[in-house]
Amino acid sequence: MDSAEIRRKHDAYLFPSVKNFYQEPLVAESGQGSTLTDADGKTYLDFFGGILTVSVGHANTEVNAAVTAQIGRLSHVSTLYPTQPMVELAERLVEMTPGNLQKVFFTASGTEADETAHMMAQLTTGNMEFIALRYGYSGRSMLAQTVTAHSTWRSLPTQIAGVKHALAPYCYRCPLKLEYPSCGVACAEDVEELIATTTTGEVAGMMVEPILGVGGFITPPKEYFKIVAEIVRSHGGVFISDEVQTGFGRTGKMWGIEQYDVEPDMMTMAKGIANGLPLAAVLATDDIAKSQTKNTISTFGGNPVSCAAANATINIIQRDNLTANAGKMGAILRKGLEALQQKYPRTIGEVRGMGLMQALELVIDETAGDRTPNPDATAEFLEQTRQRGLLVGRGGLHGNALRISPPLNITKGEVETALEIMDDSFGGMGAA
Repeated sequence: MDSAEIRRKHDAYLFPSVKNFYQEPLVAESGQGSTLTDADGKTYLDFFGGILTVSVGHANTEVNAAVTAQIGRLSHVSTLYPTQPMVELAERLVEMTPGNLQKVFFTASGTEADETAHMMAQLTTGNMEFIALRYGYSGRSMLAQTVTAHSTWRSLPTQIAGVKHALAPYCYRCPLKLEYPSCGVACAEDVEELIATTTTGEVAGMMVEPILGVGGFITPPKEYFKIVAEIVRSHGGVFISDEVQTGFGRTGKMWGIEQYDVEPDMMTMAKGIANGLPLAAVLATDDIAKSQTKNTISTFGGNPVSCAAANATINIIQRDNLTANAGKMGAILRKGLEALQQKYPRTIGEVRGMGLMQALELVIDETAGDRTPNPDATAEFLEQTRQRGLLVGRGGLHGNALRISPPLNITKGEVETALEIMDDSFGGMGAA
C-alpha cells in the first residue's frame, strides 16, 4: 500500500481519537538509527523517537539480534513461569536504581505500571488518598486518567475518588504568580496545605514525573522534590518517581530523579526500557512489595522477548556510556536552542529540559510580555521541519510546546543538522 491508501484505511478503521501529527499524516515505513523513512521513500532525522521510546535507535542491530534469538527459543509463557530474560532484567534493574528498591513487578505498559504503584502505595500505607501533579500524565486507564491532570487527555469526569492534584512546579507559568528563586519554591510548600485541607491528613503517597513529559517537558526547580517527598512521608505516604519518560539515561543521569538527589520509595518505568518493545516495570522496597498478599498476574508483563530487548538495550546504554552522551549532546542541543531563542525572542518563550529531553514553548509575543500559548505556531513549525527532513514532537496543555528527544546515541553532527533545520524552519514560518 502507498501512503494515501494507508491513511485512508487508518481513517476508515481506527478510532477517530487516534490522532496523528501533521496535516497529512506521515506514514512510517522503516527506520535505522536516528532516521525514519516514510512509505513514499523520504527519510527524516527523528528527534522524537516514538515519544522517547527508541532509546538506542531504530532497528538497532544488537537489540534485533537479541529479539530474534529469543523468539527462536520462546516467545511467551506469562508470569506464571519464571524465565531467564525476566529474572536477569529484574536483577539488573535492582542494581541500577537508587536507594533500597529490591523487588520488581513487570507489566506491558506505563499505564499499568503507574496503576500498580498507586495500588501498592495504598496497600503498604493503609491510606487511600493520593497526590499527583497538575500537568502530569499517567496513562489511559480509568485510574490513570484520574491521576492525569490534562483536560485534553481525560475522556470522562474524575472516576476514582481520593486523588488530589498539587500545583505544578511550572516556573514559566507559576500558578502563584511568583518568581524563582525568590519564591522559596512555594508550590512545593503548598503540598502541606493541600494535604491539610483536602485529605484526611494521611495519604498513600505522591507520584511525580521528574520532568513532566506530556506537560511539555516542564522542569521543576532543583529543590522541589526534596521538599515534597519530606512532606508526603511526614503524612504517612510514599514517594513514587514516574520514570516512564525520564528513565534510562534520558536526562544525562540514568534516572531523572537522580538529578534532584532524592531516593524514591517506588519507581515506575517503560518507554526507553526495551527500545520500542512493549514493557514496563515497578520497583519497590521489600516491605512495600510484601504488602501485596493477594494473587496477581500480568499476562504480558515480563514477556521474554521484551525482556531480551531490554537487556540488550541496557547493555548498549552501559557499554557505550550513553547516559554521558545524553548529557554532552544535550548540552550542545541546549546551547543551540538558546541561540534560537535569542534569534527568535518574540516566538520562543522558554527553553527548558535536561539532557536529551529539551523543549521550546512557543507564545504570541514574549518580548511584549504576552505569554499566551501559540499552538498554531507549534503546528506550523512541525510542518516546516517535516518539509526539511526533521521530526520533533509537541506537547503541553495547549499544544504549544515543542518536545525534542533524539536517541541517546545521537551524534554531534546530527544535533547540529537538526538545529540548522530548526533555524530554517523558524525562518520559513516568519518567526521573530
